[in-house]
Amino acid sequence: MSSRKTIAIIGGGASALSVAAFLDAGKYDVTIYERNRGLGRKFLVAGKGGFNLTHSERVGDMMRRYSPPRFLDQALSEFDNERFRAWLADIGIPTYVGSSRRVFPVQGIKPIEVLTVIKEYIATKGHKIRYDYKWVGWSPDGNLLFENGGKIESDITIFCMGGGSWKVTGSDGLWNEIFRDRGVLVLPFLASNCAYKVDWPSHFIDKASGRPLKNISLSNSGHQSIGEAMITDLGIEGSAVYALSDQIQSQLSNQGCASIHIDLKPMLTIEEIVKRIKNSKRKLTDCLIKDLKLEKVKVQLLKSTLTKEQFLDINVLAINIKELPILLEQACDIDKAISTTGGVDLSEIDDHFQLKKLSGNYVLGEMLDWNAPTGGYLLQACFSMGHHLALHLNQEY
Repeated sequence: MSSRKTIAIIGGGASALSVAAFLDAGKYDVTIYERNRGLGRKFLVAGKGGFNLTHSERVGDMMRRYSPPRFLDQALSEFDNERFRAWLADIGIPTYVGSSRRVFPVQGIKPIEVLTVIKEYIATKGHKIRYDYKWVGWSPDGNLLFENGGKIESDITIFCMGGGSWKVTGSDGLWNEIFRDRGVLVLPFLASNCAYKVDWPSHFIDKASGRPLKNISLSNSGHQSIGEAMITDLGIEGSAVYALSDQIQSQLSNQGCASIHIDLKPMLTIEEIVKRIKNSKRKLTDCLIKDLKLEKVKVQLLKSTLTKEQFLDINVLAINIKELPILLEQACDIDKAISTTGGVDLSEIDDHFQLKKLSGNYVLGEMLDWNAPTGGYLLQACFSMGHHLALHLNQEY
């Protein structure tokens, strides 16, 4: 009879793949229980928009991308972006740093191939995968129950069932009621890294929908982000918007609406803008496009937001080029968000992600209430969490 302890991993996303990859098969009999007929469905969906595996910035800077502060510092210092890339290379997934400093698989390697390599690596360790196993709770004697009637006894359970976005992938967040029934504090899910509704004038949408605002800076509540955004029929989205999700959602929750300010020309001061306009011999619109190098969509945005009098007042115009206010009415539907906040409150877990009220049960990934921008940070966090827990368990037994 094997002396190994049994570990059941519930869910088959990034954090599940990570913890399984690093668990010691000599110490643990590991089985992943996945509700779908394949692992990593959200992993694959995320890859359709450009497969950022991680980001290349220094780990100290990376740590500041996550909220709440310091939540992931230990996990990230043990398994940072450089170690992640080295491990990927070791198992056959070489990576490169793109112009955005995001890290991608080398060209030609598709997301499904990355997933296949990781699955094969897990299989070489002897870990098992069971498909069509949807977890529905615990039996009176504490065993794991599944929708197909299965009842599993396990020494340790690691939950990796995702948050509340992209339900088509199986990440529906319905596990939250089961946890609440066991006395675990679970916070409502909120959309993060998502689009926000703006009541654009119809004539502006006709011209600008689908066009990017490049090289801009956004601010909200004293926080700033640099990057680009996209004008959509709904409103606005994009990396610069996603980076302010915490602040935007806080305003939406407290005030019912939120506002961001767009700096359309971060490299120039108000004084420099005024000087260039005054010194130009062109008509104002031509001056903005040719002398200030503002793209037409930015000029259209200014015209649709300001009155004619404001637009023609050089000082008022310059102030708005640097700090154009945009009112956000609400977040997009949660199912269309890239990620979610909410889930298991962090006060419910210890330093190794174990539920304080349910010994031997651990929670990883988007089930927990934390946040990060897109650009590789979400996936890095899930792999760092999984590595941290595996390291802890390997040392425990």
